Amino acid sequence: MNINVTGALTYCYTNNREIDPQKDSVVFVHGAGMDHTVWTQSCRYFARHGRNVIAVDLPGHGRSAGAALTSIEESSDWLVQLLDVLQIPRAAIAGHSLGSLVALDCAARHPTRVRAIALVAGTAPMPVSQAILDAAADNDHAAFDMLTQWGYSKRHQYGGNINPGMWMVGSTLRLLERCRPGVLHSDMSACNNYQAGLERASAIKCPVLMVLGREDRLTPVRATGPLRSALPSPDVRVLEGAGHTLMVEAPNALLDALHTVL
Repeated sequence: MNINVTGALTYCYTNNREIDPQKDSVVFVHGAGMDHTVWTQSCRYFARHGRNVIAVDLPGHGRSAGAALTSIEESSDWLVQLLDVLQIPRAAIAGHSLGSLVALDCAARHPTRVRAIALVAGTAPMPVSQAILDAAADNDHAAFDMLTQWGYSKRHQYGGNINPGMWMVGSTLRLLERCRPGVLHSDMSACNNYQAGLERASAIKCPVLMVLGREDRLTPVRATGPLRSALPSPDVRVLEGAGHTLMVEAPNALLDALHTVL
């Protein structure tokens, strides 16, 4: 689906279904340098079970036009504008990594528009290493290499996808390579600069699910303690053997977890 949001062409994956404002809706938000395709399996499931699904390409990502947004607050405000265009009064939001911060911020600052959130491989604050920031600023391929390597658990560096013929590491690397110059740096900087996460978390009233990878090296479980304490009774699921890229490392376990809140 192509729509106009804030004057720019925006692409949303809806599983080829029309949006019905009378149905429950789930918005899926991708991580840094990614696009809607990371959420394909989850979208198909919830669409086939009676939900509107809207997997967005954030501005400047994937098939969406415009410049990449420079802060988490901008992205959460943009998400509300997207809901306005689609005439959806209230939705659940699932976000991965950067997308988890967008979901968190949106639920805190726009509480009447969000019925539940799922934070996948997310934490707050979400510091980014200077090596990644520097490489991304230079549009250096090393940024893609580092994120891909650190984005998977060690066992999944060798493959093991439950879908035969799918190369997990290679697919992630190719997806990052497709992002436009400057976009990854903008995304990484937005994550690194977002310091309001714990304050926002304490203000959230809706149900919250956190899904974490036991072997995540980008947002490790041990770093999520402050966020878990700030959130109101979050449902926390830690997936064994998985790293940061949960959608392909543990797709079925992730879907089972998402089902509880979405």
